[in-house]
Amino acid sequence: MPTTRPRYQVTETDALARALALAEQEWPGEPRSRLIERLATVGATRLEADRAESQRRRIAALDAMADLYRGIPTDYLEELRKGWPE
Repeated sequence: MPTTRPRYQVTETDALARALALAEQEWPGEPRSRLIERLATVGATRLEADRAESQRRRIAALDAMADLYRGIPTDYLEELRKGWPE
C-alpha cells in the first residue's frame, strides 16, 4: 500500500513472538502487521498511564513532606538565631 509515512522492519525476537501470541488471542484474525501496530499503541497507552501514576505519586509525596512543615512559624529561623553570637 503506498504511503508517505516511514515504514519499519522488525525482527521477530522471542519476546516479540510471545507478545504476538498474546495479541493473536486478544485480536484473532488480524494480520501480524496490524497486531504489531496494536501492540505498540497499547504499549504507548500503558506508558502514558504509568507516567501519570508516577507523577501522581511524586506529587503526593511532596505534599506529604510539605505537610510536615506547615505548622512551623514563618519567623522560626529568626527566633532561633536570636540567641546566637554575632
